[in-house]
Amino acid sequence: MDPLDPHAVAGAAPPPPPPPAPPAPGTTPEQDEASGPRVVRTDEGAEDGLAKCLRCGATEISLNPANGNLRCSYCRFEWQSGNALETLDLNGAIGELTGVVVGSGTADIVPSTDEVLTFRCTACGAEVVIDTRTGTQARCHWCRNTLSMNQQIPNGAVPDMVLPFSMTKAAAVQSIADFVTKRTFFAHPRFKEEFNPENVMGVYLPYMVVDINAHARLTGQGEHQTRSYTVKSGDTEKRVYDADVYDVVREFDIHIDDLTVESSRERLNQSTSQNSNNIINSIMPFDVENSVRYDSNYLSGFASERRDSNIDQLAPVATVQAEDIARHKANETLAFYDRGVRWDAEQVEVVGQRWVSAYLPVWLYSYHETKPNGRSFLHYVAVNARTGETMGSVPVNQRRLLLVAGAVQVVGTVLFALITLVGG
Repeated sequence: MDPLDPHAVAGAAPPPPPPPAPPAPGTTPEQDEASGPRVVRTDEGAEDGLAKCLRCGATEISLNPANGNLRCSYCRFEWQSGNALETLDLNGAIGELTGVVVGSGTADIVPSTDEVLTFRCTACGAEVVIDTRTGTQARCHWCRNTLSMNQQIPNGAVPDMVLPFSMTKAAAVQSIADFVTKRTFFAHPRFKEEFNPENVMGVYLPYMVVDINAHARLTGQGEHQTRSYTVKSGDTEKRVYDADVYDVVREFDIHIDDLTVESSRERLNQSTSQNSNNIINSIMPFDVENSVRYDSNYLSGFASERRDSNIDQLAPVATVQAEDIARHKANETLAFYDRGVRWDAEQVEVVGQRWVSAYLPVWLYSYHETKPNGRSFLHYVAVNARTGETMGSVPVNQRRLLLVAGAVQVVGTVLFALITLVGG
């Protein structure tokens, strides 16, 4: 059996589930039943059309990356939408979560939803078209006012919240330049000639932010070394280790806060044979707890991608990550088993979960490499626009790489021969 351990409970029954959570604000009685998710309306009060400055009424509004506020381009007045998780009541205690709670921006995408919408400008009466495939704002061609789309439609274009850029373009350019400079020795000559970090673009990428209240139970066997000694057989010796084998059980509650899951099918595909250049995950995490309630003006001056995956497609990804986190948590209690633990069964029962759709900010520099055989490869350098974490890839000078590898092999062979000669 497992030695006494304050973190281990062998053969114990799972603790009783927590009491049901109260109905989420903005839900209906039908939505609050166990048979379906409880929906929190995150676009309550949102209006499409002219989003005006609170002081002067101008529609020229954009993000000030220095402090994350919205700023009027005319009177310079600044304001903020407010913390999304707090104002929308999406930040409650994870341990009290039961069932499924979702923000309304996570609704299933309806394929037949119109992507090109027509709005009437309330300033001059002209009809203005917004193509949600490329953005949620458009300028009236008559009065030049900016029209915004803030109400959610079932095509993934409007999320529940947005995490504003806090890193300026100049800082991103410098970070990308530093990253590439460290890799220029093996970089392709054409890439070095054409590299221009000023071409970096700010992009909001779609994610789901998930809170999970779960109960984990892991069972297996662990080994604890008792002694080691040398056994001689003829002219050879080998080291032998003796160990005691124990049945190991770990059972505990686990609360996962702000797990971020990509909701773009293209980047969600982790198959190296089809998508070998996905480095967005390497610049995580994002401080999603500082996200604000969605407002189209936060996207002004930046590109954005729509979400194209639903919760039922992303739930297995979140479950796998929850299992990884549970396994990591259990590892903190396994110091006694210095020969390792093999888990035979892993169960993670999700008691409650909360899903919120979000736009997260990334600076992207891309470069298309065309091989002699005509095949094209996309290389890019990504910068987390909140933390400055940078990762990417550059085209490699294969000839130089092979020459250096060959030289290293020759030097290694010569040194090995010299060492062998001296030893002999």
